[in-house]
Amino acid sequence: MAFVIKADVAEPYAKTSMFAAAATMSGGRRIAEGDTVYVFASETEGGQGLVARGVVTAAEAIPKMPGIARQTPCVSVTIKRTALAKRPLGRSDLKPFKDWKDGRPETELNFKFYRQATNKIGGISDEAAAFLGTLF
Repeated sequence: MAFVIKADVAEPYAKTSMFAAAATMSGGRRIAEGDTVYVFASETEGGQGLVARGVVTAAEAIPKMPGIARQTPCVSVTIKRTALAKRPLGRSDLKPFKDWKDGRPETELNFKFYRQATNKIGGISDEAAAFLGTLF
């Protein structure tokens, strides 16, 4: 399975990036060493959208805090960059894809990333991964 992460990316061109205690959705908590990850620099943090593809070199689930009923699962991941995006893909590019039932990879990405502005890690379909692969 491939994953996407939208986060505050301090150094978009770094060969290795670490993301601590990232919130997860859509199966993101199952991210593991060796998985492919597409890295989006969060536009709410000053980023430009899709910046890189990489492979997970380390992943660690963050234990839930006792006594709190509802908690978003979080993981810390380290990603080794394998490619830089040829062009950014961000909110303005994905915003027109709003028909949640059209089956398009762009719509899946818009739904998972921009329905809520929070930074997160999420699993994506093979079709979405193939689409993102064309941008490298």
